[in-house]
Amino acid sequence: MFQTLLQKEAIEPVILDMTETPLMTDYFIVVTANSQIHMKALRDSVLSILEKRSHPIIHYDKSLGYDWLIIDAGEIVVHVFTAKGREFYDLEGLWSDAKRV
Repeated sequence: MFQTLLQKEAIEPVILDMTETPLMTDYFIVVTANSQIHMKALRDSVLSILEKRSHPIIHYDKSLGYDWLIIDAGEIVVHVFTAKGREFYDLEGLWSDAKRV
């Protein structure tokens, strides 16, 4: 999944190991998109991979027009931001104790 995001030109991709946090997920994948169309392409690529692997998808944001969208696949949660959204929400700062993979 991470490789696909790289191939789709996700900006500044980061994987955070969340296993030592109180959250019920193992990993956050955090990326930035350069436009709403790019956000949709990244989201759709991740969903396609999950569907091909028959991996359960708990929730994903279907609408666009926001600075942040989430794909919750249980042990992996993918966060796709605009640059403005990533700076504002600062997940990497919020979870600075999480290890980067």
